[in-house]
Amino acid sequence: MIGMEVNFSCQTSREEETESLGFLLGSFLRGGDCIALYGDLGAGKTAFSRGIAHGMGIATPVTSPSYLLCNEYDGITPLLHMDAYFFERLESLLAEGLAQRFPTSILVVEWAEKMGDWLPTDRLELHLEHLEGGGRQLHFSAPAQRARELLESLKEAQKARKPVNPPTDSPVDPSKSQ
Repeated sequence: MIGMEVNFSCQTSREEETESLGFLLGSFLRGGDCIALYGDLGAGKTAFSRGIAHGMGIATPVTSPSYLLCNEYDGITPLLHMDAYFFERLESLLAEGLAQRFPTSILVVEWAEKMGDWLPTDRLELHLEHLEGGGRQLHFSAPAQRARELLESLKEAQKARKPVNPPTDSPVDPSKSQ
């Protein structure tokens, strides 16, 4: 499986389902992991990010980092939730040391296409698209080893999970799930 890209696509019909997939993924993340999010305004990038944070056990409300550029959430492993839409403003933060924190933090980047060489090469990529009727098409790609491991874990967890979505107002400890 060396050098082979792994892909996975699915659809969600509600924001809660998009968030629930993020929740599943969040339970597998560790320091140094990077999730690169791509999609138009309102495609579900922040909802997916909120799910990741809750899956990591972070209870703090998760909001779009649009104007702050980077929101940091404290957890067992710090979560850096970045918005690269205004990359020229973000680049100075990266150069001043924010990028040095990538190996020990979990990095979730909205508008990842704007990051260029600052984006880690081993990253799980998620492209979100609007569907007619309000649903979303999610397409994951994992070109590198750790990203492939994450995507395989997510695929297995989604197959095994119950149809009930985790609550969005309080994270659930995945180790205590039935």
